[in-house]
Amino acid sequence: MPLLDRISIDPEVVHGRPAVRGTRMRVSDVLSLLASGATQDEILEDYPFLTVDDIRACLAYAAAQIDHTVLTAS
Repeated sequence: MPLLDRISIDPEVVHGRPAVRGTRMRVSDVLSLLASGATQDEILEDYPFLTVDDIRACLAYAAAQIDHTVLTAS
């Protein structure tokens, strides 16, 4: 399964915010945990329904969202 297929957006789940497929764990929650210094192992211990690939998918999703063309003046 490609990583981004692990992320779903469903208006019936967490108000349509991106979440790990099959859970109510928002991508932003995983990213916030990582940003606050939580390790992958700590996240997996606290949220045993997540997998390493789910965490990687959240990072891949975030990276895809900020990827854009930079326009510069000539």
